[in-house]
Amino acid sequence: MTNETVRDALRAFVGERDWAQFHSPENLAKSVSIEAAELLECFQWSSDADPDRVRDELADVLTYCLLLADRLGEDPDSIVLEKLARTREKYPVEKAHGRSTKYDQL
Repeated sequence: MTNETVRDALRAFVGERDWAQFHSPENLAKSVSIEAAELLECFQWSSDADPDRVRDELADVLTYCLLLADRLGEDPDSIVLEKLARTREKYPVEKAHGRSTKYDQL
């Protein structure tokens, strides 16, 4: 999903600006939420959102997620795959296929 080039580019960008001092896990988590709200705002009044704006806001969400994972010393690919494995157990195909029912109601 991610690669060292992206991680290194983000680290360099933050380092050049001395912004790591502001990147506590709490602040980065808040930023993820704020940027996710801005992404949602793209669709507030219509499902026909401006694709360029959606890409920009999605990039902001992903950027803060990657920065938070880096700050916590977590590998984004590993944590996504680990969570997917746990979710796969909660939502077996034979029960969940084509359904949006929460796992405890399947």
